[in-house]
Amino acid sequence: MSPATAVAAAAAKPRPLTSRAFEVAMAPVPVHVTQMRQFTAAFMRLWAVPVPLAEDVLVVVSELVTNAIKHGHGAVGLRVRCYDGELLLEVSDDNPSPAQLRAAADDDVCGRGLFLVAVLSRDWGVGNDGRTTWAAFHNQLERPCWAPST
Repeated sequence: MSPATAVAAAAAKPRPLTSRAFEVAMAPVPVHVTQMRQFTAAFMRLWAVPVPLAEDVLVVVSELVTNAIKHGHGAVGLRVRCYDGELLLEVSDDNPSPAQLRAAADDDVCGRGLFLVAVLSRDWGVGNDGRTTWAAFHNQLERPCWAPST
């Protein structure tokens, strides 16, 4: 086999599937909600996530990060992973009290964030230690988010 043939054969092989992810941690300051949403939006564009799904993910980032800032302790972490047809979002802080879905009264000005998370995501929950709240989304892409752009 000549070197040119070997290069052509190697180039013809499909790339292995790998996950894509990013993670960031910030001080619990309200302005960081905007920054975490901006980071996530940039990765959604990079991964070619369809706009309707990306918009849902951004609302959930806003809700979960806001909850971590308002009710958590210490730094707020955001991790987003895209793999196996699923996009997984995790927000963590140092408060072991788990986030809980509650019913807001008609005249309440807050208290609907986790309801929005439940409606917009495929599934959501809290990690065993109570410090991480997660939301999962079906990757509704024609091609997985780890596929190379054409």
